[in-house]
Amino acid sequence: MTRRGKIWLAVATLFSAGNLVGAGFAVTMGEQLHAMTHVALAFVGALVAWQLVARSRPSDVDRAPAVDARLENLQIAVDAVAIEVERIGEAQRFSAQLRAERVHAKR
Repeated sequence: MTRRGKIWLAVATLFSAGNLVGAGFAVTMGEQLHAMTHVALAFVGALVAWQLVARSRPSDVDRAPAVDARLENLQIAVDAVAIEVERIGEAQRFSAQLRAERVHAKR
């Protein structure tokens, strides 16, 4: 979030908080319509703050190239591990074959 966005978020938050306090005072004074106006204004301030926060989050479109690159790196790593596992399997089969041949040779 930019500095300007942070300032507007603080303003919207203070606006909402101030209107909630004003609603409390209006209720204690017995002015229901005045209190409802403050509640409505606090709700508007909260919506503005919510929109500011939602805009500051990076969207999926912004993260797509980074995610694609990471997935590509992950795929390369998985392929390398698969090749190494296949090599280990071949080595085990070869050593098992040698042991079997030694057993047959001793008989």
